[in-house]
Amino acid sequence: MNIPSLGISVCFILCMTHINAQDWPQFLGPERNSKSPQKNILRTWPETGPEVLWSVGVGIGYGGPVVRDGRVYLLDRDDQVGDYMRCFDLSTGEELWSYGYEAPGSVMFPGSRSVPAIDGNCVYSCGPYGDLYCMDINIHEPVWHRNVWTDFGGGEIPTWAISQCPLVYGELLILASQAPEAGVVAYDKHTGEVKWATPSLGLVGYVSPAIVKVDGEDQVVMITASGREGEKGNVVGMEPLTGKILWNFADWECRIPIPSAVDAGENRILIAGGYELGALMLRIEKKEDGSYLATELYRTEEFGDQTKPPLLHNGYFYAQYGTNNRRDGLVCMSMDGRILWKTKRSPDFNKGSMILADGVILATDGATTLYLIEPDTTAFKPLASSELLATETNPDDPMASRFGTQNWGAVALAEGMLLIRDQGRLLCVKVVE
Repeated sequence: MNIPSLGISVCFILCMTHINAQDWPQFLGPERNSKSPQKNILRTWPETGPEVLWSVGVGIGYGGPVVRDGRVYLLDRDDQVGDYMRCFDLSTGEELWSYGYEAPGSVMFPGSRSVPAIDGNCVYSCGPYGDLYCMDINIHEPVWHRNVWTDFGGGEIPTWAISQCPLVYGELLILASQAPEAGVVAYDKHTGEVKWATPSLGLVGYVSPAIVKVDGEDQVVMITASGREGEKGNVVGMEPLTGKILWNFADWECRIPIPSAVDAGENRILIAGGYELGALMLRIEKKEDGSYLATELYRTEEFGDQTKPPLLHNGYFYAQYGTNNRRDGLVCMSMDGRILWKTKRSPDFNKGSMILADGVILATDGATTLYLIEPDTTAFKPLASSELLATETNPDDPMASRFGTQNWGAVALAEGMLLIRDQGRLLCVKVVE
């Protein structure tokens, strides 16, 4: 494991944006919405399941991979030492390089947390202790390093650590600090200079900022946590280039928010949470004086997702609504909040990951199984399934005895290959004809 020198180098030329249509460059894919342009997805699998092209060993955790130009990038972790960026060949699984830095420590549900973002020749990652790195993928060294937590007055690390998935927006890299001195922060993606930072927006959660359209213009949306003493959480809209707060909806309840906001179209935003607190639909309206108003359209306790944003397809939402106390499984909800069906425990879906590609959904169930699903508003329609993920629990994970396999990492799809991490391996699965 290399320990970095923290000198800042210039990355203006290195970080020129380039994205191939078949890449998976950030959390939730090219458009950050769990959708892929991939075609020719297989509609059937053999009895043995889809072909596993390769697998490599990884540490325990929940961080998923990104892919660009035939290279796979994963922020892995050893709690005794720190974080390390690993790069693999997409075709073979060969590890091409790795770079590590010291950040020891462990929290409940140990290991990695977040998904990197790749832009030009730079890969950006945020570790569970707030270490934000811009890495040059050609020389395998840091371009710059900051800390989103301690740089803004953060003290004791949040209960489940920092789980930010970086968002590249033009020349900016946007994340939530949630430390006492900042809510959302935008860095110059080339140098790490802070370009803007909001004041604290509310209690600490685990949500990464999202981009939504309001009247055709981009806004950054952030969600904060509610408190035990009746303090409500906030849903906040900001200008991406300046951080100016445009609106705030101050009546959201979820003490441990994780999923990002979902752009539901027509100035609507869906907010989902776990822990039996369901989902909220907002409409954002620009008034004659130029200010904005956030209005609640509905909320429901019958739809939610504990770890990922719901998937929107043809005006309907799909989410894995498994929490500590309820098992609604995969749930389908209409735009107006009607629940159309739930799988409950037959089959069970709980904290898994989903991608829509070529008219079908590829979904892990959070435990052992990969599903191929036809999205349908009348019923759950599985086309195929295969128990690909590890069924045994990791002896190094103290939470495994209670929560089982915990295969909750975000999946990625690139060049016809689905990348899935369980608690000990990163798998590459062929899913195209």
